[in-house]
Amino acid sequence: MSIRRRTALAASLALAVAGPVWAQAKNQKKIVLGQSVPLTGAASEIGLAFAAGAKLYVDTFNGQKNSPGYQFELRQLDDGYVPARAGENAKKLLADGADLLFGFVGTGSADAGANVATAENAIFFAPFAAADTLRDAKHPNVFHVRPSLADEALKMVRHCATLGQTRIAVLAEDDAMGRAGLQAVQEALAEQKLAPLVASAFVPVNSDKVDNAVATITKANPQAIIQVSLFNSTAAFIRKARKSGYAGSFLNFSVVGIDPLFTALGKEIGGVVVSQVVPSPKSRATPIVKEYLAAIDNSDQTPSYESLEGFIAAKTMAEAVKRAGVGTKFDKAALQRAMSSMTDYDVGGFRINLRAGVRDSVRAIDLVTITPDGKVVR
Repeated sequence: MSIRRRTALAASLALAVAGPVWAQAKNQKKIVLGQSVPLTGAASEIGLAFAAGAKLYVDTFNGQKNSPGYQFELRQLDDGYVPARAGENAKKLLADGADLLFGFVGTGSADAGANVATAENAIFFAPFAAADTLRDAKHPNVFHVRPSLADEALKMVRHCATLGQTRIAVLAEDDAMGRAGLQAVQEALAEQKLAPLVASAFVPVNSDKVDNAVATITKANPQAIIQVSLFNSTAAFIRKARKSGYAGSFLNFSVVGIDPLFTALGKEIGGVVVSQVVPSPKSRATPIVKEYLAAIDNSDQTPSYESLEGFIAAKTMAEAVKRAGVGTKFDKAALQRAMSSMTDYDVGGFRINLRAGVRDSVRAIDLVTITPDGKVVR
């Protein structure tokens, strides 16, 4: 992410943290969405884009001429990608009047937010990269817009198998996301009756301290390395592994972020594969992307996968509110019933299953290859 774009997004989101940026019409119901997101810290490039996309939809919704009788207020707090801070933010947001928790970013942060939501009998909606354990029946208040880590892992493992790549290794960050991703790949290999991993290694979160991991993994001579890590760790590992002589494939979970990875790697990104869980933000033939780009034209943002995902998450939430009906008092039970029924929602040429388990039969996942100049090829 460029410094200019990062500064613009941070400035725009500062207004969201301070409060709503619209004039509240008389007799309009206000539905408050509480979001904890990394606006600073290790995953800030992802958090800023995802949060900005959500805010873009909310502002567009609130600015429409034909009001449905209610508006949304998006309250966004920075957690720095620290789960404990995300948990504290969740408590504060609910205590300060948030009607539901929305769009927490990061596996550990999503776990922390979901725990608070369960304790407070609140809805926890559209976490970004949550652990697959949040998808079981024990969490009826948690609703997912994106597919599971297991879905992404299965897609990558099948891709490797199709290419005859049976020697697979995993590079993971030493946190909740990395451990969940590693487990997802191991389970995908077992499910497909493929050989177990030839190697795996952990590295510090979003760090360039990857030398030991490079040595451990390349020594096993894998044909493909699946990475469940943020962009700095991912870029450092790819660069050093290639310098060591490794010539195999690199595949990445969607959480890596194509834009920040390209910024970190430059031309060395050529040939890297990334899983994607939303359409291309440049695909105007897809109605939701066309709607998103029209909103982008009236903002200071530039299109990205993460921003589009935030936009889609906010629009899906708005559809659930519409289906639930809005009276003089926020009805959590009605909203939860509406969300539970949205198992095949077409958000605009793109289908979503809010109650998907570990496997999502509705959603498609794309694997894209990045060219040296940063272009995305399917």
